[in-house]
Amino acid sequence: MARERDHLYITVPNLFRCPISMDVMRSPVSLCTGVTYDRASIQHWLESGHDTCPATMQTLQSKDVIPNLTLRRLINLWAQSHGPSSPASSPSLSSQHLASLVQFLQSDKQSEKFSQNIVHSLSRAADFARASDENRRFVASFDGFVTAIVGVLNREGIETEVLESVVKVLDSVLPQSGVNEQLSRLMVKSNGNSLASIRLVLQKGNLSSKIESVRVLDSIALDAESKRLIAEKEGLLSVLIDLLGSETDQNLHGAVFSCLSSVSVTRSIKAELVQVGLVRFITSTLLNPDTNTPLAEKSLKLLSTIATCAEGRSAISGEEKCAGAVAERLMKVSRGATEDGVAVLWSVCCMLGDKRARESVAGGNGVAKVLLVMQSGYGEGHFVRRMCGDLVKVLSVGLGLGLRYDTKTIHIMPC
Repeated sequence: MARERDHLYITVPNLFRCPISMDVMRSPVSLCTGVTYDRASIQHWLESGHDTCPATMQTLQSKDVIPNLTLRRLINLWAQSHGPSSPASSPSLSSQHLASLVQFLQSDKQSEKFSQNIVHSLSRAADFARASDENRRFVASFDGFVTAIVGVLNREGIETEVLESVVKVLDSVLPQSGVNEQLSRLMVKSNGNSLASIRLVLQKGNLSSKIESVRVLDSIALDAESKRLIAEKEGLLSVLIDLLGSETDQNLHGAVFSCLSSVSVTRSIKAELVQVGLVRFITSTLLNPDTNTPLAEKSLKLLSTIATCAEGRSAISGEEKCAGAVAERLMKVSRGATEDGVAVLWSVCCMLGDKRARESVAGGNGVAKVLLVMQSGYGEGHFVRRMCGDLVKVLSVGLGLGLRYDTKTIHIMPC
C-alpha cells in the first residue's frame, strides 16, 4: 500500500517547475536575468507585450532566451527515475510513421475508422512536436506534412473531432520559423475551405481547440491581404465576438483580442467590430478586478486600434464607464499598454472632445494618472508626452484646477 502511494504522490523539485505555469519544464530556457522558464510559458509572456522578467520584474535588456541544457538533462534523469509517464519524458515518432500519416491524410477515405485513426495519429504528432524544439522542427519540416494536414481542413464534411486534432497539430508547430508563412499561403490565399473549418471548430469545438484555433488565425494574419481575407470570411468575426460572451476563460479572451487586433486593418473591419458590440466586451474586461494583466494589456491594444476610426471613438464615448476604466489601468500594465491607454483617452477626450469621457476620467483621479505617465521618462517632444499634456489641459479645465504644462520641464506647475 505504501508503494502504491509512492506512485500516486511524487514530489517534484521546485527547481524543475516553471515559475509561470508551475509545471515540470519540458524545454527550459533562461532569460538574461538568469531565471529559467519553460519555453512555451515565457514565449507567451513575451508575446503578450511584457518587457520584464516575471519572477524578478526586472526590465529585460534582451528578450533572447538560451536553452538550459544542464537543467534539461537533470529533469530527464529525474523523469526516468519516476516512470515513463513524467511530463519531461518525450514521446517518440519515426520518419516512417510520419510518412504513413502523410499518405493516410492524402487519401480520400472518410470512414469512421479513418476518423478514429486520424485523431489518434494527429494527437500523437502534436504531443511529439510540443515535447521539444528538435521535435517541432522535425515535424514542421517533414516533407509534405503541413500541406497534408491543411488539406484535411480544406475538405468538406470532416468531423469536428478530426478538425480539432488538425488544429492541435498546427498550433504545436506554429513557433517553428517559416510555418506561419506556409500556413497563410495554404489556408488563406488558396481559396480553400480552411477558414470555414476553423470557424466550425470555434463554434463546436472544446475550449482548448477554440484557443488553438484563434492562435492559428492570429499567426496566419501576416500581411494586409491575409488580414483582410480572414476578417471578411463570412461569419468569422461575429463568431469570435460570440466567444467573448459565451466563454469566460481569460486565455481564450486574450487570444481573441490579439487576433482581432491583428485583422483590424481597415475602417470597415473596425466599424463591423464596433457594430457587433466589441467595445462593450472590452469595457467589461477592463472593469473586472479579476482580469489578469496580459488580458488587460491586450484589451487596451485592441481598444486603441478601434479608437482610430470615428465609429470606434463614438462607441467608446457611448460606454459610460469605458474611459474611466482605461484611466484606472494606466501604469498598472506594461509601458506599451499604458501608451495604448493614453492614445484611447486622447482620442475621446481631446480629438472627439467628449464631455462625458472627460468627466469619467477626471472623476476617477485620472489627472494624477496622466501626470504620472507624463513624468515616467518620456523626452521632450515624444508623442506620448504631448498627448498627456493635451489630456491634462482638457481634464484640468473640467476640474477647475488651472494647471498648465511647462514644456521645458517634466513638472506640472500651478498657475
